Amino acid sequence: MTTKSERLLLLIVALVVVAFVLAPLFLMFATALKPDENQILRDLGNAHAFWINPSDISFKNFEAVLANKTFPILRYMLNSGIIVVSIVTIGIFVNSLAAFALARMQFTGRNLVIAFIVALIIIPMESVAIPLLLMMSAIGWVDTYKAQIIPFIAHPFSIFLFYQFFAAIPKDLDEAAYVAGASKLRTYWTIIMPLSLPTIATVAILQSLEYWNAYLWPLMVTRGSDARPVSLALAQFFSTPPPVWGNLMAFSVLMSLPILIVYFAFQRWFIQSTIGSGIKG
Repeated sequence: MTTKSERLLLLIVALVVVAFVLAPLFLMFATALKPDENQILRDLGNAHAFWINPSDISFKNFEAVLANKTFPILRYMLNSGIIVVSIVTIGIFVNSLAAFALARMQFTGRNLVIAFIVALIIIPMESVAIPLLLMMSAIGWVDTYKAQIIPFIAHPFSIFLFYQFFAAIPKDLDEAAYVAGASKLRTYWTIIMPLSLPTIATVAILQSLEYWNAYLWPLMVTRGSDARPVSLALAQFFSTPPPVWGNLMAFSVLMSLPILIVYFAFQRWFIQSTIGSGIKG
């Protein structure tokens, strides 16, 4: 049993860690809401950068970003939304179905397939980017949504997460469903998937974060704003001189909001999945 002093020490350490994690967010939001660029430059480098008086709050920077015709942020965010939603929704079905087959069906080479999927997790995207780009160019998918969606629907890490969860579900549920006349596909859809909400939430959050912030691949396969995601637009916006920090932070806030919304929408199941994994371990 921990003493009061130990609990106090743990609380202080936790607060310090939380402060370091949240400090960039406070800086981003506070800077985005400051209307005076000179004030932003004066505040950078001291504690005032993390705070703004409520009476000084202004949405001038957001208006400037939204009105920028060179970087149509709403178009870029729509592109990112189409890409991420397509990958996540289709991917959840494809990856969970593959994991269900691996967890519930016995076939020759099953263990080899599982080992191959685990091996794919450690292969970095950079190592296959050039061959994949040549494939996209050969079939005419460069500068399209398809080049940013289809190659990433099958996701090894998501398959492995689903596989681990499905393997822990008692097979008695499957047997009862088969006795009642359900097929394997119906068992997967009506029994296994409803039990998998925590894992689905985890996959949705992790994949949304991964592909919303993707940079290298969009840089390689997009040429204009028609299919370019917001992550690449932010990098271009940042590299356009002179840097206006208020506008840059407003752009960053607008880019971050969808991911924050996704996290808060699924956080209950995400935390439940994390706790469940810890108990099983």
